[in-house]
Amino acid sequence: MSGRVRLALCAYAATLLAAGALLPLVGESGWMIQAAVLLGLQTGAGALARRVPLARPLTIALQALVTLLALTVLFVRDSAVLWLLPGPEAFARFGELFGAGYDDVSRYAIPAPATDGIRLMIIGGVLVVGLVVDALAVTYRSAAPAGLPLLALYTVAAGLSDGGANWLWFVLAAVGYLLLLLAEGRDRLSQWGRVFGGAPRGRGRQNAGLDASGPAHAPVRTGRRIGVVALGVSLVVPAVLPALDGGLFDGTGTGPGRGSGGGGTISAVNPLVSLQSSLNQPTNREVLRYRTNAPDTKGMYLRIVALDRFDGTSWRSSERKVENVPDRLPEPSGLSPAVAVTEVRTNLSAAGSYKQSWLPMPYPATKVTIDGRWRYEPAGRTLVGDRGQTTGGVQYSVSSLVVRPTREQLAQALAPPSELKREYTSVPDALPDSVAATARRITEGSANDFERATKLQKWFAEDGGFTYNTQVRSGSGAAAITRFLEQKEGFCVHFSFSMAAMARTLGIPARVAVGFTPGSPQSDGTMSVGLRDAHAWPELYFDGIGWTRFEPTPSRGSTPEYAQEETPAGGATDPARPETDASAQPSQAPASPDACPEPERRLGECGAATPRDVEDQEEQGFPWATVLFTIIGAVAVLLLLLLPLLWRIMARTRRLNALRTAAPPVPPGGSSGAVPPREAAAGEPVTGAVTPARDPAGTLAVWQEITDTAWDLGIVPDESLTPRKTAARLVSEGGLTDEPAAAVHRTARAVEEVLYAPDPRPATGLAEDARLIRSGLREQVGTWIRLRALLLPRSSIRVIWAFSERWSDLTDRWSPRRLPLDRLQSLLRRPTRQRG
Repeated sequence: MSGRVRLALCAYAATLLAAGALLPLVGESGWMIQAAVLLGLQTGAGALARRVPLARPLTIALQALVTLLALTVLFVRDSAVLWLLPGPEAFARFGELFGAGYDDVSRYAIPAPATDGIRLMIIGGVLVVGLVVDALAVTYRSAAPAGLPLLALYTVAAGLSDGGANWLWFVLAAVGYLLLLLAEGRDRLSQWGRVFGGAPRGRGRQNAGLDASGPAHAPVRTGRRIGVVALGVSLVVPAVLPALDGGLFDGTGTGPGRGSGGGGTISAVNPLVSLQSSLNQPTNREVLRYRTNAPDTKGMYLRIVALDRFDGTSWRSSERKVENVPDRLPEPSGLSPAVAVTEVRTNLSAAGSYKQSWLPMPYPATKVTIDGRWRYEPAGRTLVGDRGQTTGGVQYSVSSLVVRPTREQLAQALAPPSELKREYTSVPDALPDSVAATARRITEGSANDFERATKLQKWFAEDGGFTYNTQVRSGSGAAAITRFLEQKEGFCVHFSFSMAAMARTLGIPARVAVGFTPGSPQSDGTMSVGLRDAHAWPELYFDGIGWTRFEPTPSRGSTPEYAQEETPAGGATDPARPETDASAQPSQAPASPDACPEPERRLGECGAATPRDVEDQEEQGFPWATVLFTIIGAVAVLLLLLLPLLWRIMARTRRLNALRTAAPPVPPGGSSGAVPPREAAAGEPVTGAVTPARDPAGTLAVWQEITDTAWDLGIVPDESLTPRKTAARLVSEGGLTDEPAAAVHRTARAVEEVLYAPDPRPATGLAEDARLIRSGLREQVGTWIRLRALLLPRSSIRVIWAFSERWSDLTDRWSPRRLPLDRLQSLLRRPTRQRG
């Protein structure tokens, strides 16, 4: 196999390994197979072009053309000429797919479905990176800069996954890049010969296979430096790269839960963009459907997340600890037994296209029954998906409380706990004084916090002259609140955030909840929730009642009974006995959400399924199957990590067991002479020089074991030295004395006799000499070097070399004969000054 073909295969492997970091971003992995096939076509086209050979720019152009044709066949063949050649219609279709893919990326949570648009963007991106890597590393013979596009591919994956890309993908990408550098180094040496240096180095210094007595050549040093910088940047960049926020309505982002068990945190979420986008959707696509036994669904708000941190630029949810979902959620904070409550049960079903990582639930939930990887965040009483878990297509049941405080109870509420008040009444210095002044003016004369809250609500919803408009520019910072109070035009985001900020200036703990209004009743008794039901509302804390909903947005949702002028009479029911009355039927049948778009229809994700009751799973026995598969997996991973160690033990045993024949001792001295080929010095077969008949005692196998042992401990083999000089180098750099030093020289003389003597005599005691030398070398190094030599021996690279040689023999045996293309070569041949 030629050096360029080997280099091209390494570039192909490096690109695929780096592309593996994109696998967690998409729910299905079939795109990876398609990318591998198309990348193979691209690599093969480049190899054929260089074999002709074509000029470098023509080689790259041919690869780009083959890539375009392959993408055309895969994605837009119905719009292409003869299902292959892209025309205007095909390019227009490409544009449509890219646009659809961009929309899908902003719509779905990670892992996203493998839509045509997303597949085109990912496969196309991998092919572009593969083309750049192949052009740099193979066509232009500069493998070191090829790490930059590989780094870009990994960085994109790490950024989209909120900096949480699995370390395994980084390791695979790094291994691919290092193999590419190694292949280029071997190719350069095979073309230009070995580089020799000057003055000897100190003991223990290494030069990656070049002359140990001279400094590394400048291109090799440059490649190393670029490699180290690229690998370092790939570790640092994802940590500081801004990650995509998790969308609450259109499904952007990733699940914020991290890890498993009882720990982990959730990251901040900013829902403004997705909320406004949902309200302005051209079609009211159904995202949820539910059935409840609540007597009145007007207050059945489906809460997703609470935004409790106001830093002057936006409202966000704080980073908080998450835990496993308990069988029954803790009692709501601050709720007194004197307050009337009714426990109701709601069965919910999410549409397949509605994929985001926070679970919509009535508030406050007391019990959640759901399958999948979900975690519980106690402060906000929310459930969040873990490790890519989303709401797409899930069915779940929620028990929740309908809290019905009286106006008297709210008015007589005591002061909140000091720690809670300090956290939920803080406002940034950037908030203009006019906001607090307006709040004081509106609530002037109020006797308690509840009166102040209802006056704020009434001012926003009725008396303040505000207009509801979803086209107004979104924003939740101090400047946006000031602008909203002046222009008096906005949508639920502006109303809820402004009221919460003003309540905080009055000393009332406040936060903003985001979710959905109750939706529209259907003829079958269910409630249908569409994207246009997305909503935000303020929650204010009153001790004895807890977090309490208010509705300042005009023409949206419903004002709670306790916040109205008069509260209808009603008594409490037993929370342990849910009411069974059906949902109230409206006076006129509302329209269901509009028909879903064509892409969702093709994916079978139109609307939500009929909600059903999700029962608690029965207690099962000990999970023997899970434990067994876990043990098998752990053993498999352990064996994989121990493969270098196991190979090294097997190789040492095989080499030392090759000494079967006893013979008289070899007399001192021995012939010197020219340096044998590389294979002789490394202990590999030498064609025409050494046969089993000439080495009946396995002397060369023992010599290879000695040199590999020294290599594992930090003394890199120098293939330009004779066995005698190699022995002297091992004694010098290995610090050997007495018996180990004498054993090295005895073995070297035996090797020279096998290589050069007309009738070599078998030597005895070489296996013991090898063990003595190994002990002497290990005594001269530290514990870390001995441990590294045991677990990750450097000489195990011989496995890759052996595979490469066998693959080269196989490809050379089956390579087709070159056709006579003299005339074509004369027209397209690149200049003779280009090598390779």
